[in-house]
Amino acid sequence: MTDAVERIAGRLTRVEDLLAALRRDHADLVSAAEGDNGDDEHDPEGATLAWEREHTAALIARSEAEREALRSALGRARDGSYGRCERCGSAIPTERLEVRPSATTCVACA
Repeated sequence: MTDAVERIAGRLTRVEDLLAALRRDHADLVSAAEGDNGDDEHDPEGATLAWEREHTAALIARSEAEREALRSALGRARDGSYGRCERCGSAIPTERLEVRPSATTCVACA
């Protein structure tokens, strides 16, 4: 299980680094929009900035969900339940866990 803990912890670190970068980018986009007239529809730059803000916010939400799933996987790896399908109880293939360390189901139950 040590390999699993290391793999999950490494992925978690990368996701947390990504989250920090995305939050900085989002803050920069919000700052760029401050002081403008708020008319994204008629401002040539406004529509792009609005899209970038929304896109970055969606990436943040997705990364936060992945972070929570990885934290849960790390807990399972530490308590010994990692790698077992939550639905049928069979082993989750190592290949699946290598690609998606937060997987909670085997391929058949996914």
